[in-house]
Amino acid sequence: MVDGVTQRGAGASGRTYVIATIKPWNVEAFHAFTPKMPGRWILVDRPEDLCLETIQAHQPRYVFFPHWSWKVAEEILAAAECVCFHMTDLPFGRGGSPLQNLIVRGHTETMLTALRMVTALDAGPVYLKRPLGLAGRAQDIYERAARLSYDMIQEMITTEPEPTPQSGEPTVFSRRAPDQSAMPTVGGLPRLYDHIRMLDAETYPRAFLDHGDFRLEFGSPTLGEDGVLRAMVEIRSNSD
Repeated sequence: MVDGVTQRGAGASGRTYVIATIKPWNVEAFHAFTPKMPGRWILVDRPEDLCLETIQAHQPRYVFFPHWSWKVAEEILAAAECVCFHMTDLPFGRGGSPLQNLIVRGHTETMLTALRMVTALDAGPVYLKRPLGLAGRAQDIYERAARLSYDMIQEMITTEPEPTPQSGEPTVFSRRAPDQSAMPTVGGLPRLYDHIRMLDAETYPRAFLDHGDFRLEFGSPTLGEDGVLRAMVEIRSNSD
């Protein structure tokens, strides 16, 4: 650990790469995949450690953002080639909460897009797109996306592709608010199943139902052939 970041590798390839990510599955993927990849790898997993001084100190070829929840300063975008991974077939689905917005709209698969970061959100040119299935819990999908991101990172550091501008009319998603995790009251069991699973991941607000002084939070849903939806429930006091 140096200057608040994790470093791996000796940089024998002559290249340094930064991974900026906050979610536990992406941090685990960093430790699983970067030992097998050439170059020196820097992990930044706290927003306060992503600063111009860090970038200037390490002079990375790329800064990869498998999952990041804060606006990146323009001075960093100007200082390094910054690459983010967005879970839609851009320019469709720019904006926040892409996984949840896709599932709400009935999508069963998508594309994971690697694009160069620019000032406008999700508007930069595209390096790569790879298919990604949307079956299972959000946790399962995010873990698959993390593994796929590192496959794409490996391809990028090997081939260094030129990004191409996005084409087509953009569709913009709105970031979901916490109160939208409340359980729907209409729409059938498949909709209810999708609502629970799309929120079932570490650090995300679970699907919930308020009942008097209590909040019931749902996870691990299954929709059986018998037409019954089953899920785990945790009950908390609304006063907590």
